[in-house]
Amino acid sequence: MHPIAMKRLAPALAHALACCAVLFPGAPGVAAQPAAQAGTSETRRAVAAPGKPFDATLGLEGIRFRVTATNEGSINRLRIVPSGLEIDHRTIEKEIDGSVSAAEVADLNADGSPEIYVYVTSAGSGSYGSIVAFSANRRKSLAEIYLPPVADNPNLAKGYMGHDEFAVAGGTFVQRFPLYRDGDANGKPTGGTRELRYRLVPGEAGWQLWLDRTVER
Repeated sequence: MHPIAMKRLAPALAHALACCAVLFPGAPGVAAQPAAQAGTSETRRAVAAPGKPFDATLGLEGIRFRVTATNEGSINRLRIVPSGLEIDHRTIEKEIDGSVSAAEVADLNADGSPEIYVYVTSAGSGSYGSIVAFSANRRKSLAEIYLPPVADNPNLAKGYMGHDEFAVAGGTFVQRFPLYRDGDANGKPTGGTRELRYRLVPGEAGWQLWLDRTVER
């Protein structure tokens, strides 16, 4: 290719690679986002450094969340400190089964009230994923967001053995994991991947991630 054409193409290529890194930082050949460090400036997504405490401040639309986790063993303490809410700035504290692997702020339903998504990976070879998530309900207080476990749905659970990845992409919440066939060793799946795409909808006592589409590759 002509050198001038290559120079014009470079920015577009760099942007495409950056988008892939944000969606699934662990994808082969794609550099991960920088790990979160204590005292970092506000960001939209932060990835944990392996074996280190997690401490990051994430913000969107004037609302900020400081997310910290001990990440010292199989059971850890998670804290979410909101700021910018109109009424209730109460700190959320939870015991989590696993370590925080990443956190992300988004506004899936585009209502001007962002959500915070904290991604948790369990200890052990299965590396089962879960989330702790809250929506800034009308920018006044936090309301919890519920994600139905994959294991509760027999169709989705077929071939599922953990190793989940989570991300927000294109106005949807995405959960992706490898599929195992009978006889596959843990860590060596041969069945491709299953990607679950969710919409954020009102629930009975908060918000719920509602399965909108399943994609298998």
